[in-house]
Amino acid sequence: MKVCIAEKPSVAREIAEVLGATQRMNGYIEGNGYQVTWTFGHLCTLKEPHEYAENWKRWSLGSLPMIPPRFGIKLIENPTYEQQFKVIESLMQNAEMVINCGDAGQEGELIQRWVMQKAGCKCPVYRLWISSLTEEAIREGFQKLKEQTEFNKLYEAGLSRAIGDWLLGMNATRLYTLRYGQNRQVLSIGRVQTPTLALIVNRQAEIDNFKPEPYWELKTIYRNTTFSATKGKFTKKEEGEAFLEKVKEQDFTVTSITEKKGKEFAPRLFDLTSLQVECNKKFAFTADDTLKLIQSLYEKKVTTYPRVDTTFLSDDIYPKVPNTLKGLVDYTELTAPLMNQKLPKSKKVFDNSKVTDHHAIIPTMEVAKADIGELKERNRKILYLISARVLTATADPYIYESHKCQITCNYHTFYLTAKKTKQEGFKAIENKLKQFFGVKIEKEEPELDIWAGKHYGPCDSLVSEHFTQPPKQYTEDTLLSAMERAGNEELTEDTEKKGLGTPATRAAIIEKLIQSGFVKREKKNLVPTDDGNVLITVLPDEIKSPKMTAEWEMALNHIAQNTETADEFLNGITELMQELVARYQGISEEKKNQFQGKAKGEVIGKCPRCGADVQEGKVNFYCSDRNCTFTLWKNDKFLASQGKKMDKTAAKKFLSKGKIHYKDLVSRKTGRQYEATVEMVDPGEGNVQFNLIFPQR
Repeated sequence: MKVCIAEKPSVAREIAEVLGATQRMNGYIEGNGYQVTWTFGHLCTLKEPHEYAENWKRWSLGSLPMIPPRFGIKLIENPTYEQQFKVIESLMQNAEMVINCGDAGQEGELIQRWVMQKAGCKCPVYRLWISSLTEEAIREGFQKLKEQTEFNKLYEAGLSRAIGDWLLGMNATRLYTLRYGQNRQVLSIGRVQTPTLALIVNRQAEIDNFKPEPYWELKTIYRNTTFSATKGKFTKKEEGEAFLEKVKEQDFTVTSITEKKGKEFAPRLFDLTSLQVECNKKFAFTADDTLKLIQSLYEKKVTTYPRVDTTFLSDDIYPKVPNTLKGLVDYTELTAPLMNQKLPKSKKVFDNSKVTDHHAIIPTMEVAKADIGELKERNRKILYLISARVLTATADPYIYESHKCQITCNYHTFYLTAKKTKQEGFKAIENKLKQFFGVKIEKEEPELDIWAGKHYGPCDSLVSEHFTQPPKQYTEDTLLSAMERAGNEELTEDTEKKGLGTPATRAAIIEKLIQSGFVKREKKNLVPTDDGNVLITVLPDEIKSPKMTAEWEMALNHIAQNTETADEFLNGITELMQELVARYQGISEEKKNQFQGKAKGEVIGKCPRCGADVQEGKVNFYCSDRNCTFTLWKNDKFLASQGKKMDKTAAKKFLSKGKIHYKDLVSRKTGRQYEATVEMVDPGEGNVQFNLIFPQR
């Protein structure tokens, strides 16, 4: 039998259908010579510190840095995971061939390789590499299966990332918690999350320390049109008023009118980050919301693979795009003008050199068959956005004339710049998109009936007072853009792949900072908490600077491309950990007290995992034992989806009884109230889970 292993059940079902495997078994689907099984994302993880050395279980400075001679993996302790792994293990022991059908990327490669390694897979392994889940793409992918060895370097990059994150996270978190946390709270340190927190903290510091300064501007108005003085801003009101007296009620002369042709090219196709930015701007979706929504569209086969960091398509996609555009049957008003002309093959859209693992996010041909009306509103919005972006990216450029008019009044010069559209191009599609989403369309400025060398007037001139403005607080869209650019300005060589995190991880990083209590949402803004501010003050630049993380991303990319070795990369991280531990062997009491943290929270019950006290924190109810990861989150998504909150009362009941009976739960589908018991299920590691138990009738 040929065993195919996908990253989740829904993907496995799609593959099985194409392969003709129809017999559903326990944990896999069989038929036509194939057995198609699945994981649930990560089934395996790197071992915990105490699993390498018993003395590493206790948090102590003497045990740092913790550097295992050889890293090992383990199965995540979860009954569902353990059961599924037994199925996978059994299938692989008897397989003639294994086909890795995991997500085509660094993380997907790591997930499946760990499972195959843990299962003791000995048979030949091949790789399915596809960018969409359409029947056509799956069939084509199975016709072009690749040798697993072709992706060894990609796996090494993913493994290096995981080990590097372990070395930094485990050692730095313990080091700074022991030095500054003072048994009050764990100071979580991460390669990406800490520099991201630093961005938010530094931006807030700029705002807090900003002192508005007044300035004055001189303008003159003719025929309801405002001309600005070339003199610019005045730092003193008296200077502006003196200038005003010289031009007040004076005629003016048109000294020059210049015309310049301009061209604006369409915005690029979406990668994941730019899609998250746009969705946050237009719909206030969080980055995590957008990732989940586009992932669901991918699994419905109407869009291509979403976790991408390129805005380009490969050349081989070019002949398929016209049919894709024709398939956008719900957008015929937009596509019609494009059907009467040959699609231009622009380097701004099609460029093989800018595409590695995957291409930009676009609709698939399945859109033509899909019932768009059946999609949830949020899904429809994103699909419309992606479809419209394909149309704009392949449309003609926007062509305009720029008119600059200069006037002179008593030897002082004023100017006005305006645009006149000559070809709408992609702007026509953008305007229709704005109409669809209820966004106001900017009107063109009216043309002026004035001529060079002519005298007009008098003008109505005035001096207006203004104040300098502080930078704006980060929102998710501006933070995502900042994360994408972070570190690039500090590094002069190739910057294409630098930045904080990857498109697939940035949303999770933001959520983790919020859950850890270092960042909070205030409407759309992301603001640091007191704990977040203090944490950044005690950390060295090596850990909180985007430069290090940007260099890591580039190094990992070089490992995948076989231009750098994993040993070189990991040796550098090991040396950094050794240096940091040596640096912080002794600090003054004054420095220790810089981080006050929060006092131990109120004890509300006993931990079901280890028996230690569970205390209330700002965003959670947590186990007081640092070695235990048990947590009940106050913003628990399951309870929220049922119209309930994880408040202190609920947390106490779950800890004491393990369940709560509710008579007023709210159905996500119908919005109606219903009665059920919510049972807490603790897998022993990771997040707590909940089951619904309905009353017997």
